[in-house]
Amino acid sequence: MGVEGCTKCIKYLLFVFNFIFWLAGGIILGVALWLRHDSQTTNILYLQLGDKQAPNTFYVGIYILIAVGAVMMFVGFLGCYGAIQESQCLLGTFFTCLVILFACEVAAGIWGFVNKDQIAKDVKQFYDQAFQQALMAESETNNGKAVVKTFHETLDCCGPDAATGVITPLWREDLCPKKDFSQLQMTSSCHQKIDELFSGKLYLIGIAAIVVAVIMIFEMILSMVLCCGIRNSSVY
Repeated sequence: MGVEGCTKCIKYLLFVFNFIFWLAGGIILGVALWLRHDSQTTNILYLQLGDKQAPNTFYVGIYILIAVGAVMMFVGFLGCYGAIQESQCLLGTFFTCLVILFACEVAAGIWGFVNKDQIAKDVKQFYDQAFQQALMAESETNNGKAVVKTFHETLDCCGPDAATGVITPLWREDLCPKKDFSQLQMTSSCHQKIDELFSGKLYLIGIAAIVVAVIMIFEMILSMVLCCGIRNSSVY
């Protein structure tokens, strides 16, 4: 009876963790969809400068996050059902799915850590190219001006750096948001705004990944303990 009681306790504990895991999957899926359709990132990353598309490396991480959230919801449901039924087969399948999901999350985390600076760097290079074309363009057929204006209006910035931001309106007043000179001096540089935009979103993704990883570790431990408890129980 002691083994059976312990098994029941672990079963309900695992059910609670799986329900939390299922909810976490839903939250991650929702956050990923929000990041995917966020107005600031979509306005910038859908831009096209001539034949060159804006860097969309950021969306690779978002698509991975969407897939992880959807799989987490499925795996969480599988774990809840396996815990209720006390099925070694379902729990074994659940454990295998967790291991695979955990490995994918670690791989995605490594990819994100390696590319966290590169994402903002690529976007800043794209902006700089558009900015140079906008300053030198004599013809309205060049869309560098439109690209730069989209950056400036979306991020509320002016120029690649603060010094250029003050001088630029003297050259091309139509490139920057309409402000008086005192307000213009306080306008942030676009390089700074780009860094803030992507670092904030990647920070949010990193926190979500750490929380999910901790939950997954506890679930793997509990699922194995429950499997062993079912195997050793005289009832089964």
